[in-house]
Amino acid sequence: MAVALAAADTYVVVLALTDMMTGVGLGIDALQKATPIISGFLLGYVAVLPLIGRLSDLVSRQQVLLWCLVVFVLGSAVTALAVELTVLVTGRVVQGIGGGGLVPATLAIVADLWPPGRRGTPLGVVGAVQELGSVLGPVLGAAVLAVADWRAIFWLNVVLGLVLAGAVLVTGRHRPSRPRGIPTVVGALALGAGALALAAPAALATDVTLGVPFVPFDPESGSRAATPIGVVALLLALAWLAVTAPRWWPVLRRADLPGALLLGLALGTVVLTFAASDPEREVVGPLGLALLPVGAVAAALYLWRHRRAAEPLVARGVVRGRARPALVVSLLAGVALVAVVVDVPVLARLTLTDSQTTAAFVLVRFLVAVPVGALVGGWLLRRLGDGAVAGAGLLLAAGGLWLMSGWGRGSLDSASATVVLACVGLGVGLALAPVNNAALASAPHDAHGVASALVVVARMVGMVVGLALLTAVGLHRYYAEVAALPDQTDTAALVAAGLVQVQTVFAGAALAALLGALVSAGLGLRRVHV
Repeated sequence: MAVALAAADTYVVVLALTDMMTGVGLGIDALQKATPIISGFLLGYVAVLPLIGRLSDLVSRQQVLLWCLVVFVLGSAVTALAVELTVLVTGRVVQGIGGGGLVPATLAIVADLWPPGRRGTPLGVVGAVQELGSVLGPVLGAAVLAVADWRAIFWLNVVLGLVLAGAVLVTGRHRPSRPRGIPTVVGALALGAGALALAAPAALATDVTLGVPFVPFDPESGSRAATPIGVVALLLALAWLAVTAPRWWPVLRRADLPGALLLGLALGTVVLTFAASDPEREVVGPLGLALLPVGAVAAALYLWRHRRAAEPLVARGVVRGRARPALVVSLLAGVALVAVVVDVPVLARLTLTDSQTTAAFVLVRFLVAVPVGALVGGWLLRRLGDGAVAGAGLLLAAGGLWLMSGWGRGSLDSASATVVLACVGLGVGLALAPVNNAALASAPHDAHGVASALVVVARMVGMVVGLALLTAVGLHRYYAEVAALPDQTDTAALVAAGLVQVQTVFAGAALAALLGALVSAGLGLRRVHV
């Protein structure tokens, strides 16, 4: 349920984005400035996954789930209270950190509770609820917006996160020690001061005397964070980190914090380079050319660190055997997935409707099929090998995507479009449980968390980079088509050129799915009996 909540939050801002922009003082014409609202969550989600996966191998999974839920709740509260873009993006990054960490810990719990050979169905359930969250996110956002403003979405996250944290405590096998003494007092003061700073209650902020701590250092900015009480909250938070350091610092050192920072920096540059770009106009974001060299250096330093560290972030026995093809298949499945998620609405806008919301709901036919495929794929692992299930699924997806590469005007109106979209969703879903199962089976027992994290990272990188590369090829063909037009003001001809771009993306995704199906053979075509 926690994984579903985090997945829903990835997409919950789709319909609320313009309202969120207004809430932090951005006009509708400043859409590019609002990109970090989405990419910030993705940055937090991806960059810290390996570290949280490693931490879940060093301490109890329950502790990791609890702390991830706490971080998710804090990020949601900050987002709900934000009245400036910087604070809003910070809240989204913190949300991403908490939400992303829930996935590897949950997959590792599956590995703890079920032996190899019996993990297929529970892994399919985890994959299904994660994809179901992606479907429910926009629906949940629309339902909340129908009765309240965008901030209510994130206050609902706070409530649900706290309920789930209580459920983890009730159902968990370990009871964490109750916090006492100075750390509790300092933490409570930090939370209270931070909440007051961001909420800035009118009764206090407008008072001649009591309002002094709420006056911004730069009155023209209207900032609630850059105020005396905001600074106090920051200092108290730093003090809390200092007094609690004896509890968490040794664990971070053992988890290879330098390696985590380097790998996180490399992954973060990838996200910011490609996820911050406008897919309709550019391949890399505004800072891409500067960030990519930084990411390359960080990746090289991480590999050097990995060879020299006594206990590296990713244990040396994790990426071996079937784990290697599992990571490749996960990456290629991510490419196929994101092509449909992004370009089916684009196709709908070109041929079916002018409404962005209506175009997005065309995608439901695909999104509903993905969790069904995940469940079926997990169940099939009771009888078939990982490679057979994943390979068959990606072959099905490749065939559907190849048919989609020929779609044009009127294609989405036909009944066959529903069948094709459902088949592609089913095929991608079938591959989810097998890649996790193979990676977990190949990893040592004390590295299940980091192995699960790597599978998720591979998929997310495939989505981010795959979309950028496929869009680059599609844009190249689009501009070539436009340049060849005798009349570049002909709307019908421009729409036809746009269709060429979308078709190119679908063809590239079909190729990625086909490659994934071939690589799936390395996962093993026969079921491993244990």
